[in-house]
Amino acid sequence: MNLNTLKTAFLLGLLTLLFIFIGGLLGGRTGMMLAFIFALGMNFISYWFSDKIVLAMYRAKEVTETEAPMLYSIVRRLTQKAGMPMPKVYIIDNPTPNAFATGRNPNHAAVAVTTGILNLLNEDELEGVLGHELAHIYGRDILISTIAASVASAVMLLADWARWAFIFGGFRSDDDENAGGAIGAFIAMLIAPIAAILIQMAISRSREYLADERGAKLSGKPLALASALEKIAYGVQAVPMNANPATAHMFIMNPLRGKSILSLFSTHPPIEERIKRLRKLAYGG
Repeated sequence: MNLNTLKTAFLLGLLTLLFIFIGGLLGGRTGMMLAFIFALGMNFISYWFSDKIVLAMYRAKEVTETEAPMLYSIVRRLTQKAGMPMPKVYIIDNPTPNAFATGRNPNHAAVAVTTGILNLLNEDELEGVLGHELAHIYGRDILISTIAASVASAVMLLADWARWAFIFGGFRSDDDENAGGAIGAFIAMLIAPIAAILIQMAISRSREYLADERGAKLSGKPLALASALEKIAYGVQAVPMNANPATAHMFIMNPLRGKSILSLFSTHPPIEERIKRLRKLAYGG
């Protein structure tokens, strides 16, 4: 099993333990389950309809092979090589170079690229990028991110309920030792949502590394993907995209990426590390 796959499994397990811990602090198994079911319901809707929502959000236009022959040719070649169904292909009229994949499984998938990335990259680089996006579809990353979002949302709901219970006397005690324990629990409840977000982002970063590796192997052009990432990183800085932060994790490069954003809170790994790993892969390191 790939190291990044193991890391993803570990982080999902850690997120689940955090959920159980906060549920225990709240003291109600029923409340814990209600929070989880509510979060699961919200993310279930997102899982089934997020592709249509995000494509509409960025006014993506579905294109035919006649309209975008080179783009279609690359996607078809890669999907045939991977043994995957042909996804729908979209173009977003935006000068920022970027791309993303969406869809709940390989049979209901789409890849979208901006006009900016089509104008910036050569054919080999574009193939590397599309290999990365198809790797997301093949790896069912939409499902994984939905599970992570469900558990993280439930943790945040429970922590919020627990804080209100504390404020309104749910943890009140005349015993100094118990009072100290209640204060410790309250601090844990404040920290838990931040921890949940950090774990969720770490899962996203692990999937990006995995998609880079799988996409590079699928296209057979890791150096072309590395070159594409360099160009896209520069392009995103030069021409930022007016993107919804909730969708930032979907793009091959964070469209909100900036020097002021702490890497700890980034949905994507550092570009330098991604390029380093791709070059290492290319040279058999």
